[in-house]
Amino acid sequence: MSIRTVATTPFNDQKPGTSGLRKKVTVFQSVNYLENFVQAIFDTIAAPAGSTLVVGGDGRYYNREAIQVILKIAAANGFGKVLVGQGGILSTPAASCVIRKYRTYGGIILSASHNPGGPDGDFGIKYNTANGGPAPEKITDAIFARSKALEKYRMVDAPDVALDQQGSFSLGDMTVEVIDPVADYADLMESLFDFAAIRTLLSGGFRLSFDAMHAVTGPYAKEIIERRLGAPAGTVINGVPLPDFGQGHPDPNLTYAHELVEIMYGDHAPDFGAASDGDGDRNMILGNHFFVNPSDSLAVIAANAKLAPGYAKGLAGVARSMPTSGAADRVAAKLGIPCYETPTGWKFFGNLMDAGKVTLCGEESFGTGSDHVREKDGLWAVLFWLNILAKRGQSVEDIVHQHWAEYGRNVYSRHDYEGLPADAANGLMAHLKSRFASLPGQNFGRYTVRLCDDFSYTDPIDGSVSTGQGLRVIFEDGSRIVFRLSGTGTEGATLRIYLEAFESDPAKQRMDAQEALGELIGIAHELSELKARTGREQPTVIT
Repeated sequence: MSIRTVATTPFNDQKPGTSGLRKKVTVFQSVNYLENFVQAIFDTIAAPAGSTLVVGGDGRYYNREAIQVILKIAAANGFGKVLVGQGGILSTPAASCVIRKYRTYGGIILSASHNPGGPDGDFGIKYNTANGGPAPEKITDAIFARSKALEKYRMVDAPDVALDQQGSFSLGDMTVEVIDPVADYADLMESLFDFAAIRTLLSGGFRLSFDAMHAVTGPYAKEIIERRLGAPAGTVINGVPLPDFGQGHPDPNLTYAHELVEIMYGDHAPDFGAASDGDGDRNMILGNHFFVNPSDSLAVIAANAKLAPGYAKGLAGVARSMPTSGAADRVAAKLGIPCYETPTGWKFFGNLMDAGKVTLCGEESFGTGSDHVREKDGLWAVLFWLNILAKRGQSVEDIVHQHWAEYGRNVYSRHDYEGLPADAANGLMAHLKSRFASLPGQNFGRYTVRLCDDFSYTDPIDGSVSTGQGLRVIFEDGSRIVFRLSGTGTEGATLRIYLEAFESDPAKQRMDAQEALGELIGIAHELSELKARTGREQPTVIT
């Protein structure tokens, strides 16, 4: 079987973001675009001949075609074996699980996470290292540098590999092993949580609904929740992965997971509801007529971690992204363990976990996880909540309210303004930063500015420095507003405004978050000149 060397021209826009390279499907379908980036990955990582690679994706449009390209380029670049999920499917946390379990050199994950799919939708690709986590910036920067100088790529001339049947196949001198995409991950979950206790809970009249949003977690949730835990058939809704996610937006929040929200806030609502996103690494937790903010979810899991067998020995530490509320910090302080504040992006947690510094970590963007893999893990968080509910015998709402009474409530919300003109969004951020020198000491209603900064982070493990991670306005009472441009979209710019205030009085802790944060929201608009610069007054999404 021959290896073909193809002359190509570099692209100048293949810089990976916080979660890999994301573009419109039509961009990846451009001549040599995907091929160039894959070759740039392989040139950069310089895997020894005969190495094993993991490949899989979330099943979105162009997933299958991209996998065939990756396999043929991998075969031409000396890999000995590639493990591929059946049908080309592997959730992001499952891919991390497989990389770690079989000690492969790394993996390529095809996903644009929570972004819409379909022919006109988004596509993404990222490289994960041998620890199962996203490549750190030094590697992604090197991939980008290589992509700008690439003049050729190599691939074998061969028929496509049949991905729908498990088994081993030859592609040149390389073996392609099509594996069960669910089994290894499901076994790992069963080793971490008290499945017997959860089965007892579910057999006693406890009702739940899991919305897979026609994304990758459908098969995982059906296997674990319905088959292994015994929930009734139909507990998992929208459980068949579709290339266009059923024309939906697979982002598990109150806006886009509207079908689940209607169920959980309707008559005769189940006791527990949850949703996951396109590639299975995010989660939303709901009780009966009750929403759990992701920042609170991380804190509640940390406070109750010992209820799960896999965490019964306690936690080494907790980490959260900078925009995430300080709720987990309060739990860590009471437990006497460290809490680390990192930039947004799961790769920053990887070093801490590899060094044994933290066990749990989370981001306000509906991502929660632990050191069982090196990615955030949506279904893992759902199972952790079910474990807690089974052991405590209380409702979701009661558990959260009791948590607030003990630790205080970090009242928190995120406002997303999607699809902004990039110039307007960048101008807003520049305007804000220009005011930083004069803001400290100024009063805005009952709030006095204590400090302003552009968050930077020095990794305590490898000493690497990350700058420009978000603009913070912090007030004397500890309240804060954070402004950040998201790096996960493919069209226009998304401005995210994070708002946080602390409430210690139990009598005031149950106030609606938007009402409690009303004054801070007004200050955020005033400081940023939001309406004048973007024409927007109302966010696209509120979480």
